[in-house]
Amino acid sequence: MAYIDGVPASPDQLRALALLNYGHFTSMRADAQRVRGLSHHLDRLASHCLQLFAADLDREWVRSLVRDAVASQGSESAVVRVTIFDPTMDLGRPWVERASPVVLVTTRPAGPAYPGPFRVRSVTYQRDLPEVKHIGLMGPLWQRRHAQRNGFDDALFSDRESFISEGPTWNVAFHDGGRLIWPQAPVLEGVTMRLLQQVHDQSVIRPVNLRDIPMMRAAFATNTTIGVRPIAAIDSVELPIDTEMLQFLRKEYEEIPPERI
Repeated sequence: MAYIDGVPASPDQLRALALLNYGHFTSMRADAQRVRGLSHHLDRLASHCLQLFAADLDREWVRSLVRDAVASQGSESAVVRVTIFDPTMDLGRPWVERASPVVLVTTRPAGPAYPGPFRVRSVTYQRDLPEVKHIGLMGPLWQRRHAQRNGFDDALFSDRESFISEGPTWNVAFHDGGRLIWPQAPVLEGVTMRLLQQVHDQSVIRPVNLRDIPMMRAAFATNTTIGVRPIAAIDSVELPIDTEMLQFLRKEYEEIPPERI
């Protein structure tokens, strides 16, 4: 079921979202009525609502809507997506003095907490407004689809000079044997990335080029639904699965206290 402002969404409201495709969202994994990094998710929604709609968002109202949606799932773990959009926005004149964004909450069963290693294909690409978790996913999904068509599991974005940024729906980190390196580039600062940067003492942010990949000890993808996932290969470069570092990062992540919704 999809709810808008706590009420079952109407076809007309969802049609407006599908046809205009302007808005932003966050996704979070809820286990036992708790979400790791919940405050970060709410902060992101409020910040991006101000940026895209010039409108304030009531964080506690959103939290109550998430709470109700998770409660409807019972004891099962769920992925909750909160989407902010304005069903009254006009395609020909999207600017209005006072926007009227609404809160769409949907849930789906959560998959495995930690899926296995995967292989990615590098591609020169940058999302529109990369710092915003917006709903314009055509470009990233096209790149993911094209990578899978060529035998990979996903895509990895870089710029024209081969400096790495992010994946379609995840951040990337590299281990050089001593430090956990997050690429310095225009990216969406994912909640899982932020949390790991806070707890992992040897985290640094610096440019990472595709030419640097053969020197890396390991690479990891991070987001709220997969946690920390090892990357087995980037293009033709095979990467070792650093089991010790993987387990250490997952332990650090799991020890971050989740917040009750």
